[in-house]
Amino acid sequence: MPSPADLKLYTTGTLSGLSEDAARSARLRKNLNVHPVLEDPVQRLFNALEPGTYARPHRHSRSDGWELMVVVRGAFSVLVFDDHGRVAERIDLKADGGDCAVEIPAGAWHTVVSRVSGTVMVEVKPGPYSPIADEDFAAWAPDEGSADAAAQLRRLESAQPGDRVCSTEFLS
Repeated sequence: MPSPADLKLYTTGTLSGLSEDAARSARLRKNLNVHPVLEDPVQRLFNALEPGTYARPHRHSRSDGWELMVVVRGAFSVLVFDDHGRVAERIDLKADGGDCAVEIPAGAWHTVVSRVSGTVMVEVKPGPYSPIADEDFAAWAPDEGSADAAAQLRRLESAQPGDRVCSTEFLS
């Protein structure tokens, strides 16, 4: 039987520190893994996201590639796309009322947009960890860190269902 010493407590200070690290990082996001090893069958992590972070739309194509996102602090939007970069759904999550969690099914193109400084989410997904393969990044979206990423993020921030967020240069 586990002892109280085996409990893991994630304090307000822990999450504040994670948000501060995210704000100082070049990518404007930072994660804190809760799972002990990357091979763990259940990946659990806190992810701090600042406004201005760009996560290239992607999918988890393995059959068990679902992903649960729960807002802990702040607010973020999850955008789900069709295969051509058109927004199929926009889910706005916020910690201080309203919707607070979404589970994204395997194979769904998606991204996250932070709407408030200090935003922190919990992600849960099946392990073991495997990096996203090149073919699972949307060909219709610019690479993270590219010259076109900032314009893409601006489109994502206000995108609504039915909007095409990709520019024609990324369409294949």
